[in-house]
Amino acid sequence: MVKKLHEKIAQFKDAAMIREKGLYPYFRPIESGQDTEVIIEGKRVLMFGSNSYLGLTNHPKIKEASKKAIDKYGSGCAGSRFLNGTLDIHVELEDRLASYVGKEAAVLFSTGFQVNLGVLSCVTGRNDYLILDEYDHASLIDGSRLSFSKVIKYAHNDMADLERKLSLLPEEAVKVIAVDGIFSMEGDIVKLPEIVELAQKYGVNIMVDDAHSLGVIGHKGAGTASHFGLTDDVDLIMGTFSKSLASLGGFIAADADVIDYMKHRARSLMFSASMTPGAVASVIAALDIIESEPERIQKLWDNTNYAMKLLLDEGFDLGPTESPILPIFVRDNDKTFLVTKHLQSSGVFVNPVVSPAVPSDSSLLRFSLMATHTFEQIDEAVEKITRAFKEVGVPLGMGVKERI
Repeated sequence: MVKKLHEKIAQFKDAAMIREKGLYPYFRPIESGQDTEVIIEGKRVLMFGSNSYLGLTNHPKIKEASKKAIDKYGSGCAGSRFLNGTLDIHVELEDRLASYVGKEAAVLFSTGFQVNLGVLSCVTGRNDYLILDEYDHASLIDGSRLSFSKVIKYAHNDMADLERKLSLLPEEAVKVIAVDGIFSMEGDIVKLPEIVELAQKYGVNIMVDDAHSLGVIGHKGAGTASHFGLTDDVDLIMGTFSKSLASLGGFIAADADVIDYMKHRARSLMFSASMTPGAVASVIAALDIIESEPERIQKLWDNTNYAMKLLLDEGFDLGPTESPILPIFVRDNDKTFLVTKHLQSSGVFVNPVVSPAVPSDSSLLRFSLMATHTFEQIDEAVEKITRAFKEVGVPLGMGVKERI
């Protein structure tokens, strides 16, 4: 009998084709800490592809807190939170996070991806409905696939389409809208006030994924619901630690009874090893810094507005972004790879986003800001991006006047 797995894998040619062209841009080894400048192949490269929005990954207080936690608790917990893997600092962090985002309780997961897998796979049942924005993060999509619920997608940030679909659902069913706060590729913000209005009209619960919103928008960076003053109207607030909070892991916050339910039903929590002591202590230290130094968030927005103006003045197409995530549209897969290579060679790290993640005519460079970038670094990056577009022959886009 012929085994089919190798035949199936042999048909995967995508990465090989990009490598043959000398344009492969993934898994680039970085030889230094995640900062505004990194070392790749011994050379200085400006980092504009990081999610460390507040630039805390190398903060001395965070590194010291992680070291002290390892000294006290060891390198890992050797079990799940459900059994032997709960430390007092896990509970301390959960209490801090619940207070930070304005909910009664929270529970930690080992990664943000696992939060969405665990929550969406258990929060609704066979006769219930999960409603997703078509641009939701892959973890929300995969979590919905693990659910026995019916899954409905609506057009991105299209409230008319969302209402059409909500109006067709049975009143007696549990219905949950799960949506990104800031969309991770486009950089736009969810229309939460309109979603809240529709949720109240049709009896729907709301979950917001604040992976890219924490530390970015809201009171002291508390996220999307805080940004709009709608914390009480959002039932579930999810966040990750691998971005503004300079660590690894994730959480869900909600009413205490909802969190207790998650602790006993979310399989990606119950059957995964718990967050390591160093990672937990890093998040606690990051929260201390965010709450005591709100000027970091202001500097992030100063950098964002500065970079956005430079890019728009050059004529780049940035789409609908409203955040430190600036999508620079190329609208051609091959040219996106070519521009990325040119920028890498000239010392600028950006992330290419191509099909199937987006349609080829929506391919882009994901350019993201950190609070610790200087205006001089932004100037240098924009100058080199402009040169790379011209060398590759990519039209710069609509320009600022056409966006208005």
